Amino acid sequence: MQVLPRRSWQALLVAHEARAAALSAAYRERRAQRRTHAVDDFLWTYYSLRPARLARWQAGVGVVLLDVDEPPTGHREVVTSAGVGSTVDLEAFAARRSGALEWTTAVLGGVASRPARHDCFGLHEWAMVYRSDDHRHAMPLRLGQAGTDAVVESRPLRCSHIDAFRFFTDDATPLNDVRPTRERQPELDHAGCVHVTMDLLKWALALGPLVPGDLLLDCFELARDARTLDMRASPYDVSGYGLPAVPVETPAGRAAYAAEQRSLAARAVPLRRRLLKVCRTAQEPDRSSALTRS
Repeated sequence: MQVLPRRSWQALLVAHEARAAALSAAYRERRAQRRTHAVDDFLWTYYSLRPARLARWQAGVGVVLLDVDEPPTGHREVVTSAGVGSTVDLEAFAARRSGALEWTTAVLGGVASRPARHDCFGLHEWAMVYRSDDHRHAMPLRLGQAGTDAVVESRPLRCSHIDAFRFFTDDATPLNDVRPTRERQPELDHAGCVHVTMDLLKWALALGPLVPGDLLLDCFELARDARTLDMRASPYDVSGYGLPAVPVETPAGRAAYAAEQRSLAARAVPLRRRLLKVCRTAQEPDRSSALTRS
């Protein structure tokens, strides 16, 4: 149990809000001007994330804040006891989100337990436009439709992530080497997948007040970088956003993609470990009752 006096937790809160404001500044400016960005807007829209949520600081599980008038968070599971402090009520959290907690633990634990793969080369985005005029993003294809289709047909599709696979075109679906489903996610997710890396943000958001603010922002920054690689390796021409392509249709491009994949996966390891620790701490009955009494 960590106890933070008012001066300490207020300093953390102020630093968090400043860092979050910097991370959301470009998005907030675009939104005010009604502009969009196919690469950077993804995290905000796909994960239904708002700047105010990113800016909301939380101490996390196992921390008591002293001298709190009102909990510095919008989460219902954070309680304040007069003369004691503010902490996460784990019993209240478990009552409302036990299913989410168990599922998050299963997925994160599964990823941590198996080796990463680096042989998909980001072709999931190519499979999403294979033999189709209906493209998810309003950007031209670097190689045109015929050239894009030829790349898909020249390489094996090895996508194991359900939230990428479910957007494959009907013609691309049977070309994949596995059939990911939501139920198989704890079995199939692996650390090399850029979507698995992005999903650390999803799990941090799902765990709400259990996750300390710095961990949430670290997950956001990593997800942003993973998304950037995702689009640089896609069939879309992202040069209009000042981004160089990773041409996975070439041997050099595939090698570059795998190297960046490994770098992202390495950065994800400590974040995943911390999220798993949060999950397991919240699931310890003795710890839960002790924190509630505090």
